[in-house]
Amino acid sequence: MVPLNYYLALSAILFSMGALGILIRRNSLIIFMSVELMLNAANLSFVIFARQWAANSASVFNGQIFVFFVMTVAAAEVAVGLALIVVIFRSHQSIDIDQLNNLKG
Repeated sequence: MVPLNYYLALSAILFSMGALGILIRRNSLIIFMSVELMLNAANLSFVIFARQWAANSASVFNGQIFVFFVMTVAAAEVAVGLALIVVIFRSHQSIDIDQLNNLKG
C-alpha cells in the first residue's frame, strides 16, 4: 500500500506544474494543457480522498462523483477552448498571448 501522503504530494506537484505553465508560458495551447493538468491533479486528490474515506464511511462514491463532474467540466472546456483557439488562429495567424492585445470586434 502506498501512503496517502505520496498521492497528495504527486497531486500537489502536478497542480504546481500546471500553475507554473499558466504563469510562465505565452502559447495558448500550452496554457490550455496546463489548465487540464491542474484539473487532473484535482481529480487525483478527489479519488485518493474517496479511497481513504471508503473504509470509514458508508458512501464510497462521493469522490468519484466529484471526479465525473470535473471531467464533464473539462470536456466542455476542451470543446470551447479549442474552438476559441482555432478562431483566434484564423484571425491573427498566431496563438501567442502577447500578440493578442487587441480583441476588439
